[in-house]
Amino acid sequence: MSKRRSFSIEQKMQILREVDAAGMVATLRKYEISHSLFYRWKNQFDSGGIDGLKPHYYKLDPEAKELRDENEKLKRVIARQALELEVKTELLKKTEQLRRRGHLS
Repeated sequence: MSKRRSFSIEQKMQILREVDAAGMVATLRKYEISHSLFYRWKNQFDSGGIDGLKPHYYKLDPEAKELRDENEKLKRVIARQALELEVKTELLKKTEQLRRRGHLS
């Protein structure tokens, strides 16, 4: 399994410039980069400049994470209570049917 490579912003800029100067196929082979990766970098650079080439990490607010965890916990509690209620309702129906038939006093 190959290790995932990461390129700095400067390296990405150098590759983008080198493609313009030396040609796409030769440059991409030299750096072993796929066409799709090159075009992604090019689109990011075209739309956002150098800042567009910076990695964008998804950072979750700790308070939002805590609220999401609490929400999941409450959903589990509600699901458990709904299941208990359903079982009790079914049991009540069965006992009522047995009473009507005269099996229970």
